[in-house]
Amino acid sequence: MNKLKFAKDQGSDFYKELIQKVDEYFNQKKIRKTGNGIMIFKIIMYFSLDAVFYFLMVSSDTTLEFYLYYLLLGVSVLLTAFNISHDASHGVAVKSKFWNKMLFSLSFNLQGNNAYVWGKNHNESHHLYTNVEGSDIDVLNNPVLRMTVNQPLKWFHKYQFLYIPVLSLLYSFNWFFIREFLMIFRSSSRTISISIPLVEVLKLILFKLLYLGYMIFCPLYFLDVGLLNVISAFMLNHFIVSIIFTGVLGVSHLSDYVQHPQPDAEGKLSMSWPTLQMVTSVDYNVKSRFLNWTLGGFNAHAMHHILPNVSHVHYLKILPIFIETAQKHNVPYMKMSYVQAVKSYFRFLYKMGRSKSINPRRYES
Repeated sequence: MNKLKFAKDQGSDFYKELIQKVDEYFNQKKIRKTGNGIMIFKIIMYFSLDAVFYFLMVSSDTTLEFYLYYLLLGVSVLLTAFNISHDASHGVAVKSKFWNKMLFSLSFNLQGNNAYVWGKNHNESHHLYTNVEGSDIDVLNNPVLRMTVNQPLKWFHKYQFLYIPVLSLLYSFNWFFIREFLMIFRSSSRTISISIPLVEVLKLILFKLLYLGYMIFCPLYFLDVGLLNVISAFMLNHFIVSIIFTGVLGVSHLSDYVQHPQPDAEGKLSMSWPTLQMVTSVDYNVKSRFLNWTLGGFNAHAMHHILPNVSHVHYLKILPIFIETAQKHNVPYMKMSYVQAVKSYFRFLYKMGRSKSINPRRYES
């Protein structure tokens, strides 16, 4: 991974004052930045839903019930990741470091994915160097999608805004079956080569086998629905999870409003870290209580990037502080409706498929 240096600008002052004001808020309220009683309720609720839907799935009486509970299980597990796993990965789901680690590891590993790999890359790559190719592991070097101006423009890229919905169906499959295995063998198609300790490699393989065991072989053992129905439910589950996941997160960093900054020859960016976070993230429906509850605050992505040490259960309360401080220091904060964010997402893909270089649209509040 290419480590970069940051400059100093108005974002530096914005960040300094924001941290001060946020700290004052929590001190005055005499509450912690970690999860509160609402988060405890969500932890119990989501893990309970996971268990209930799984039990209902393996005890289904009809094929229709089997499909219904299988898919509800998939959505429930994804929402557990949004609401619990993500906060836990940043150490803010609960007060205890031990339980944060346990919640994060349990929820991620039981999905057949590796918590260590995701947590390390998410915190030390994506959060630090957002949208910077060669440093942010979430900036893809994808053979069929062009997402930065540094990637070569191919003839088929002009159709990428049309075929991206089909590719989005495969996101979860790629993550489970391909992405992490490529990382093991240092053959990743990603922009960054990473090192995975042997114990994590073994855990990665073990939990993938365990996941296949309880999602495919257990239903076959307990139910008389047939292999075709089990495989079909498995695939449909991953399609739905992929669409929701990319629909929630894709629009946050892939937009014709956001920037993809490039460092100079000495590895220095022309902006501060706080400014980088603000010009590379789009928030949508940030005042929505429903989305904050359902998506675990992922719709307030810029605020999360700036304040990763604050649980999403506090976002709606500190949002006015965030907006006011950004405006005071003339730091751009891009927030819009989800429909506007989706339109911007497809415009970005359209433009990237037709022009070697594009300039971000000017955002006007």
